[in-house]
Amino acid sequence: MASIDDSLSRADELNFTRPVPKSAGAQMRFLVKQLKSTREAARLLGISQRTVERYVRDQLRQPKPALAARLAAEVRRRWQPLVRKRAREQAARQTGLVIETRARFGFTAAPGTTDDGRMRRITQHLPPQYASRLFAAQEAGAPEAELRAIAAEGLQEIYFKDNGARAASLLVEFTDIDYVDFAF
Repeated sequence: MASIDDSLSRADELNFTRPVPKSAGAQMRFLVKQLKSTREAARLLGISQRTVERYVRDQLRQPKPALAARLAAEVRRRWQPLVRKRAREQAARQTGLVIETRARFGFTAAPGTTDDGRMRRITQHLPPQYASRLFAAQEAGAPEAELRAIAAEGLQEIYFKDNGARAASLLVEFTDIDYVDFAF
């Protein structure tokens, strides 16, 4: 199942102005610079301080896959924080965000209507109010269910209810997410 938290983080990366360091040495040097010590980098990655120092000096070049994944994730998480912040602020205040998803949508609606869930592929622009709520919840460490509820509410109001023009009593359930991508 796709994660809304991961999708929002991937959307941040679309706004980067410089590429993320690719080599293990460059990634390690960046991480040490951000954390201000090799000891903190070693603690964060779960390796020895000596190993960190060897990567910094390019004495080691090929980390094991598990370490490479942790290192790349930590570098991406810390890369260009001001660019990330500006893009999120603009989306939360002015532009909103675009959600593209394929998921099962079920409905609670008036009697006599079809409320069986079915897989739908939806690409929809959500206004800034939903972007700001999603970003605030993500930064506060909200669980995936809360992020999914905010996204479902946005799709409910904008896509299914057409900004209040139809289906006033409709409630949308956002389940069985095949994939979800955001752009802002």
